[in-house]
Amino acid sequence: MRTEKTKNLILCALFVALIVVGAFIRIPVPVVPFTLQLLFTMLAGLILGGKLGATSVGIYIAMGLLGLPVFAEGGGFAYVLKPSFGYLIGFAVASYVTGVFANKVPNPGYKRLLTANFIGLGIVYLFGMVYYYLMSYFYLGTPIGLWPLLLYCFILAVPGDIVLCILGATLGKRLIPIMKENRM
Repeated sequence: MRTEKTKNLILCALFVALIVVGAFIRIPVPVVPFTLQLLFTMLAGLILGGKLGATSVGIYIAMGLLGLPVFAEGGGFAYVLKPSFGYLIGFAVASYVTGVFANKVPNPGYKRLLTANFIGLGIVYLFGMVYYYLMSYFYLGTPIGLWPLLLYCFILAVPGDIVLCILGATLGKRLIPIMKENRM
């Protein structure tokens, strides 16, 4: 029992570190930077399950809000006022949903893992785009139209994220059996 808790603690810490590193591996695109955070938040859900995956992402977000410069553009509580903060909220929710969906069966196949990742991707974009729109309109006072929102916050970023979903499902398919084998 104690060994299981220790393993979970170490794995959560590992995924927090991977998400931090993923924030700094980025390709600049307008409005929202393309990073590897999505890959590591999805893998956290797939490998650790919904609860521990979301916990890892939640710890990452808490670290950033406490002022550690772990987000793609810094850190601090004022980060909640950035229009892109919604994507971070989406990462936590998506990690949970991805983990729960993927691990409903004991040994999820590639198709289930990929489907879970695409559901998670939809959640990330839903939270991110709605938050971006609301912050632009109500806080910044510079409303963004639906077409620019779709273009900059979805169309330009989604092709790379689709590749990350495929990569995440491939890695998950290989890593989940190893993780389950080591837990028994």
